[in-house]
Amino acid sequence: MSEYSHREIEKKWQHFWGDHGVFRVENQSELPKYYVLDMFPYPSGAGLHVGHPLGYIASDIYSRYKRLKGFNVLHPMGFDSFGLPAEQYAIQTGQHPAITTEQNITRYIEQMKNLGFSYDWDREVRTSDPGYYKWTQWIFMELFRSWYNNDTQKAETIETLTEIFAQSGNKKVNAPCDEDTPAFSAEEWASWDEEQQYKITLKYRLTYVADATVNWCAELGSVLSNDEVKDGVSERGGYPVVQKLMRQWMMRITAYSQRLLDGLDTVDWTDSLKEQQRNWIGRSVGALVKFELAGGKEQGAQGEGQGVESHAPSPMPPAHIEVFTTRVDTIYGVTFMVIAPEHELVDVITTAEHRAEIDAYLDMTKKKSERDRISDVKTVSGAFTGAYVLNPLNGEKVPVYIADYVLAGYGTGAVMAVPSGDQRDWNFANHFGLPIIPILDGQKDIDSQADATKEGRYINSGIINGMTFHEANQTLIQWLEEKGVGKGKINYRLRDAVFGRQRYWGEPVPVYYKNDKDGHALPYLMEESELPLNLPAVDKYLPTESGEPPLGRAEGWAHASGNPYELSTMPGWAGSSWYWYRYMDPNNDGAFASKEAIEYWKDVDLYIGGTEHATGHLLYSRFWNKFLKDRGFVPEEEPFKKLINQGMIQGRSNFVYRVKSDDQSKPVFVSAGLRSDYDVTALHVDVNIVENDFLDIDKFKASRQDLSSDQATFILEDDKYLCGVEVEKMSKSKFNVVNPDDIVTRYGADTLRLYEMFLGPLEQAKPWNTNGIDGTYRFIRKFWRLFYSENGQWIVKDEPARPEELKVLHKTIKKIEEDTENFSFNTAVSAFMVCVNELGSLKCNKKEILQELVVLLSPYAPHVSEELWAALGNEEGMLSKTSFPKWEQKHVVDAVFEYPIQINGKVRISIPFDIETPASDIEKEVLANETVQRWLEGKTPKKVIVVPKRIVNVVL
Repeated sequence: MSEYSHREIEKKWQHFWGDHGVFRVENQSELPKYYVLDMFPYPSGAGLHVGHPLGYIASDIYSRYKRLKGFNVLHPMGFDSFGLPAEQYAIQTGQHPAITTEQNITRYIEQMKNLGFSYDWDREVRTSDPGYYKWTQWIFMELFRSWYNNDTQKAETIETLTEIFAQSGNKKVNAPCDEDTPAFSAEEWASWDEEQQYKITLKYRLTYVADATVNWCAELGSVLSNDEVKDGVSERGGYPVVQKLMRQWMMRITAYSQRLLDGLDTVDWTDSLKEQQRNWIGRSVGALVKFELAGGKEQGAQGEGQGVESHAPSPMPPAHIEVFTTRVDTIYGVTFMVIAPEHELVDVITTAEHRAEIDAYLDMTKKKSERDRISDVKTVSGAFTGAYVLNPLNGEKVPVYIADYVLAGYGTGAVMAVPSGDQRDWNFANHFGLPIIPILDGQKDIDSQADATKEGRYINSGIINGMTFHEANQTLIQWLEEKGVGKGKINYRLRDAVFGRQRYWGEPVPVYYKNDKDGHALPYLMEESELPLNLPAVDKYLPTESGEPPLGRAEGWAHASGNPYELSTMPGWAGSSWYWYRYMDPNNDGAFASKEAIEYWKDVDLYIGGTEHATGHLLYSRFWNKFLKDRGFVPEEEPFKKLINQGMIQGRSNFVYRVKSDDQSKPVFVSAGLRSDYDVTALHVDVNIVENDFLDIDKFKASRQDLSSDQATFILEDDKYLCGVEVEKMSKSKFNVVNPDDIVTRYGADTLRLYEMFLGPLEQAKPWNTNGIDGTYRFIRKFWRLFYSENGQWIVKDEPARPEELKVLHKTIKKIEEDTENFSFNTAVSAFMVCVNELGSLKCNKKEILQELVVLLSPYAPHVSEELWAALGNEEGMLSKTSFPKWEQKHVVDAVFEYPIQINGKVRISIPFDIETPASDIEKEVLANETVQRWLEGKTPKKVIVVPKRIVNVVL
């Protein structure tokens, strides 16, 4: 092929790669393994826009590079195909979500193949495939069959726990469990029947059922994650979301809090990403302190509590409120207490006098998401319960308020407020007229507290008067423990994860329910042989008339025993919390992956994806991976060795300017350069009908029904309409979405790949500008011209390369290798451009040079490289099987070095020498130089210092 035709070339090689299985990879090899993984996408109906492939292009470049470097590379792709969008579309149209999901996946695969990605498509996985979610269900079952042993710091089977119960009861069991778990002896355990023993184990399992406060969206009929809620409404549809206490499946991720923290020290992730996870886990060292209710258990109205439903009789409400604090030293400054609106004692302690105010505040709080409550640091709101507690140190009465900035799930759901030491408490105290007591010498108000705890000594503070910060904390914790009103504790902000969604399009939970002798429904696992539990058919994808989830519509939805199945499905993060293992052995019917495959691939060497998953998917994935290691199913503690977050490609929006007028039937649009002369309204315009910021007026009219007539007037500049420009998020609502299919058709996939890398550093956000892609396209054509003349003749010669040509090549090899290893793809593309320009100037057409350059470019622009590799006489399709070129030092260094000649500390002249010239010869030639002789003025130097390839210093 003598002419560069990107359409013909790219289709040819994409078909070749697929037909010949070029990128099919085996699970065993003499080569070292390397696993490159993309965060797999949710297949939306809109398909890919040019921002989506950025990370995929980067991972593909690195995968191809590692193959050339001699690695057996696993580079798979799949789809996170359960999710709310498909279900909402099903609700609107009645079409089964599986149909739209299949259509969307087909579209995604087509687009990805058009970009030349070297995926092993034989390993494709889909979370909505029963063959896949069978193993998601199996992992859930294993979690249910496990507990966490704090003494061994690992998950163990529930049988090891019941063995301990049989030997010594649970008094020595050190494990996370439900708060209402009773203490019992071995004798009591032995006296219980099988059902009673089973109910106790339910309090220790790593997945369990409990009442939890969730984001409930009635319009969508489902619980939403924090990521799916914005400003009190659902991100999808904008429907109201309220906080609601619901019975839910939970995952005991909190058991792994410290290991999740410790593991961050072992992975190659960015510091900012690690810090996000550390903050989310939120380790705090402090103390638990009990504040006795001033009226004891009979305090307040004694309404019904909202505590977690227990498998055993609920204990009486406590006669105290417990708080966790990292600053027990400030306890003498407590002037009020704040508990979460969802706290179990709100109903119990609220007095009749304050009931209406509390109820009104509770209704308001339900409309705010947890994220909104945490982030709102300016608003001061709350309500007084009418109750008081007693400060355990001095016995003073402390009023108890509720406020939405306190969350039930963090700590104990209550905080002791010290307005002299905390800005939020200070604001609250001022708002409600509560006292502020300075507790440090020199401390007058909140602003003076600062670092006083490090140097100051305590005043107005009983047993810690005159002590320093550390002395006070140690003394108080010891006192609290001796009096039985508190104890030292490490606390974590991380809370157990809600694992249920009231949706249809998700993994069914492999659980059915049987009633105990008291009529309470207890969860039981299916048998493994019964997996997968497939989604049933339903008549509608909506909750039932009685409010049950959509699965409640399925006829006969019950276990073989006749007992009903769980009606909730798993959340979207379930299938994505282990998928990298399924890629290792995707067609295995007997295990989620074979031991041999897991032992070979072990973990992901390079993971690329967006920052939005920092505290969701990445945290859950690490949790599941650690659990699977504890149980002996996988060998590695952490799933992802190196993680790179690609930046966002932003949209480049265009605007037209409509002159404001009462007559809407005759719109007037003014060009951007003239808009300051008019009163205008800026309107987004489709960027696909704008070229180099100039509007195609005919296409604009055709795109707008209100402009189809000739009534619109356009005020032009130089006979053209110039649009305004602004960089924004790429979205359909802003009309700035660019379809990669259009770019590939016009310029080719190789051009798109190079251009996206050229835009800037991989990790940074950068704006898309189609106007700039022409330069990248010209580069590829210029590269082609090194092989073919303008009239299409093959001009490559099998002749020895000249030194200057070798220098250009080897410098480029060195640069590309360094930049690719460092994921600096934008500078690598620049180096290619410089190289091609220099070879063009040298009129280089030597095979010795060009063949190496083709291999070098192939990870970045694989199609044109494959075409030229074959044209050079090499075996078709074997480019990915060759080796990455090696640079040689002798060709990289300059043959000549310009030495600065310094005489008595000042540079007077520069003299070039061959880099191989001995120091003694350099000294002789410098002293013999005519200019140097003039500066010496006949004097004999005391010494001459020659620093190779640096400087020559002549000392008089």
